[in-house]
Amino acid sequence: MTAGAVAAFALTRTLLLLWVLKVLPVRGPDVTSDVAVIYQGWYEVLRTGTYPLDDVTWQYPPAAALAILSPGLVPSLDYVHAFFALALVCDAAVLGLLLYTGRRPGKSVRGAWFWIAGLPLLGPTAYARYDLMVTAVAVAALLAAARRPGVAGALAGFGAMLKVWPVLLLAGVRQGRAWAAAAVTGAALLLVLTASMPGALAFLGFQRDRGTEVESLGALVFHVARHFGWEGQVLLNYGSVEFLGPYVPLVSGVALGLTAAVFGWLAVWRLRAAEFSAATPADAAFTAVLLFTTTSRVISPQYLVWLLGLAAVCLAFRRSRMAAPGLLVLAATGLTFLEFPIWFDKVVASDPLGVAVLAARNGLLVAAALLACRRLWTGTVPPGRRRGGRALPARSGRDRASVGP
Repeated sequence: MTAGAVAAFALTRTLLLLWVLKVLPVRGPDVTSDVAVIYQGWYEVLRTGTYPLDDVTWQYPPAAALAILSPGLVPSLDYVHAFFALALVCDAAVLGLLLYTGRRPGKSVRGAWFWIAGLPLLGPTAYARYDLMVTAVAVAALLAAARRPGVAGALAGFGAMLKVWPVLLLAGVRQGRAWAAAAVTGAALLLVLTASMPGALAFLGFQRDRGTEVESLGALVFHVARHFGWEGQVLLNYGSVEFLGPYVPLVSGVALGLTAAVFGWLAVWRLRAAEFSAATPADAAFTAVLLFTTTSRVISPQYLVWLLGLAAVCLAFRRSRMAAPGLLVLAATGLTFLEFPIWFDKVVASDPLGVAVLAARNGLLVAAALLACRRLWTGTVPPGRRRGGRALPARSGRDRASVGP
């Protein structure tokens, strides 16, 4: 089994490397330009001891500087090739963690196979963004949650300082040690990086005037409206291609409202959930990040890397209820490769083909999110608590095993 997984990994990752190295061309914009131009430009600024204070495309927490600087530590390779090499190492690390976990009691190697099959469906974008590095940290955190909550929390805190979303890994973690470790790690990193380099918090001001990104759920409103005389524009704004014009602030506000609403739902779920298994932290993290992604005013292609990694962790647990939502994400990943980069020009132009692919991708994400919510709720909230019944003590998977199903 392990030999077959390694062989499949080698074959599919060779294809990914051929794409990012441009041996095999891919239709559409050059997805590696983020590494060759943007990341390398940030690297040159960061190595001088300051954050990119005047670059509005720098929209990441302070520890993102560590990811951007890391290719400079790879000997004998230029920045771009070193970045791709590190992406491959992180990819292999995720596979190794999933294979190791899959051989333990109550676990499964299906998570490893999901990861092997899923990442190439995103195309070269998978290796051309630093999200793969963040996902590797998130996978390690979730797999450590059951036996080493302190380590899991520290990794979640570190991940949050890399790209914010890993803080959602704590959604289904009940151990106080994990939350404390996350807080201490995040605060320590923030303190050290803020004290050592000016501009660590500049990214907080670069999000306020963003529009609605053309690949987001809300963007579908404007893709259709353009065919009925809407007078707005599609422009490169704050590092992404966005809609700007009439009603865009309204749609962006609705997206933010939906994000707030789903976080409210997560809070209600935590208050009522009483039946936790070993798979619950992974299931909850996957659901939370899926909700965050789907309701965001920006659904960049690399966000699918997060979802693939978390879904793979869920599938590593035999008791996980996220197999069907994970398969929907897998299908959405393949459609994402079509809409970016292959038919991105059609998406930007609101061409019917581009809009149809985008609508199908976003529809799959919405379906996956709703199904994940339902399965998380019904799997952890007893019937007596689903409509506000009296609270009962939370029970772990070990507790349930002692009293029967």
